[in-house]
Amino acid sequence: MPKRVELFFITLSSPLQIGIYEDGLLIEKIVSEEKSSDYLPHIYRELSEKYEIEGLYYTNGPGSFMAIKISYIFLKSISIIKNIPLYGADAFNFNQNQPIKAIGKLHFVKISDKIGTQKFENIVTSRYELPQKLIYNDFMHNAAPLYSIGAV
Repeated sequence: MPKRVELFFITLSSPLQIGIYEDGLLIEKIVSEEKSSDYLPHIYRELSEKYEIEGLYYTNGPGSFMAIKISYIFLKSISIIKNIPLYGADAFNFNQNQPIKAIGKLHFVKISDKIGTQKFENIVTSRYELPQKLIYNDFMHNAAPLYSIGAV
C-alpha cells in the first residue's frame, strides 16, 4: 500500500518547490526551474503514482498573478476530480514575512495580518522555504487566490 501524504506547492516564483509530507512532516522536497504550467501536471502524475495523496496545499498569494492563477486552476481541478481537499496560505508564512515583488517598484507587505503594497527603491527578492512541519493553522479551507492588486 502506498504512503499517505500531503503535497505543498510553492509556485509563486522560480524555482518551484513541492514538499511531500507524511503525518505533517517533510519527507521529500522537489525543486524545479520549469514553468508551473508545464511542470505541475507532470509532477502531480508522478507523485500520484507513487503516493496516496490526502491533501493539497499551496501558497495562494500574493505574488505573480499568472503563477497564482495557474496553480489554483490546476490544484482546484485535481481537488474536485479526485476529491482531495485543497488549502491555501499566504506566502508571507514561507518567506520570513519579507516583501514580495508586485509590479514596478511596488511590493506586497504584510503588517498585522493585513496585506498591502509599499514602494521600495530597490527590488526585494523573496526566498521561500518549505517548512519541515506543516502548520495546519497557517492554511485556510478557502483556498481562493489572493489577488491583492487589480489588473494594470
